Amino acid sequence: MKLFHGLVATALCVAAPVALAQLPAQVGGTPVPSLAPMVKRVSPAVVNIATSGTVQEQNPLLNDPFFRRFFDVPNTPRERQFQSAGSGVIVDAENGYIVTNAHVIENATEITVTLLDNRSLTAKVVGKDEGSDVAVLKVPTGNLTEIPIADSDRTEVGDFVVAIGNPFGLGHTVTSGIVSALGRSGINPEGYEDFIQTDASINPGNSGGALVTLDGQLVGINSAILSRTGGNIGIGFAIPANMMKTVMAQLVKYGEIRRGVLGVNIQTLTPDIAQSMELANVQGALVSQVIEDSAAAKAGIQAGDVITAINGRPVKDAAGLRNSIGLLSIGDRVDIALLRDGKPRRVTALVGQRDAASEAAGTSGSPGHRGLAGAELADAQGGGVLIRSVAEGSPAAQRGLRANDVIVGVGRARVANLAEFRRATEGAAAFVLQIRRGNATLVIPIR
Repeated sequence: MKLFHGLVATALCVAAPVALAQLPAQVGGTPVPSLAPMVKRVSPAVVNIATSGTVQEQNPLLNDPFFRRFFDVPNTPRERQFQSAGSGVIVDAENGYIVTNAHVIENATEITVTLLDNRSLTAKVVGKDEGSDVAVLKVPTGNLTEIPIADSDRTEVGDFVVAIGNPFGLGHTVTSGIVSALGRSGINPEGYEDFIQTDASINPGNSGGALVTLDGQLVGINSAILSRTGGNIGIGFAIPANMMKTVMAQLVKYGEIRRGVLGVNIQTLTPDIAQSMELANVQGALVSQVIEDSAAAKAGIQAGDVITAINGRPVKDAAGLRNSIGLLSIGDRVDIALLRDGKPRRVTALVGQRDAASEAAGTSGSPGHRGLAGAELADAQGGGVLIRSVAEGSPAAQRGLRANDVIVGVGRARVANLAEFRRATEGAAAFVLQIRRGNATLVIPIR
């Protein structure tokens, strides 16, 4: 007991000087800056999101036919209940719309939104888009606070920002930092990415929360972290507010994203390619093929053109062009700036339907299966499927595929062309490719 009182007395003695050491209201007549007024104004628009549902799990041992036969175990997945937490941002108080990440509500059957004043509301899913990782929820309206949305195109590296969310389920937490980089991509090779990178601390549970400017405007939706441990190391990524608004508009209107296509196969304009084409500019997307009867073909785009801007926004590389077109709606009119033989040109295209463009391609295009993302395929002369290119770091590259490989079979079945390959792999979760590489034959499993 004496020890307890001694510790209390010591604590009190230590605490007293700390209280006296608080920052003064002014220094030399100048007010000390504080983020508190902005945080108080914005925080009611940031909510906690709790989800629950069921997921199906497959015991990896059941993938072995011998194990199943020996133990007489049926190859049926089991269901597991789960609960998770994330964050969201009220962007339209009048209609009760909340923006969060698509992965926050993945597989959720129940979604509960908790406001700053501890009110709990049941949310319904308006729509979600895994490609951009954006989802829109709707809650009952009444006494909600929304956050104004900034023009994220005006964001610059070095701008101060604040991240607000629900890390580790702790409730409202505020961290600050700067914009470290812009236009980051490659986190998900199959996604539509143009991330704002920030060193403001973002941890698990911050997903779907707000990245806010110092004047209290939403500049991004916190989405991902780069970490080997699962915790913050000062590299976080947020979906730009302008991209979020574009996706949200379609989700509210259609309940889904109706992405269009331009109808071109493209690659990034690298310095060596630019030099060979005698181009001073090394930014843009090089058109390697124009699909017949596509939006690009009707607009007059040709193979060898370098697309440099879409609707006045510069195109840095192939991923940038894919993002710009993928976030447009079918039928949108798009102004395209390009270089042809080193001379600038402008054309206008009407964004086409994805299915129509894919059917028009016929003998060239993407592989379809997620495990082959990043590979461009075409019919091979003499039979089979030619891998024309493989994007660096893509799932196809990680599985060991290379440009100029020829796929001659799927499992034990031979494939003579791209159409047969697509039929052989359609709906398959995993399969084995027979590859001809030079004079060698390889077998590569794809999951």
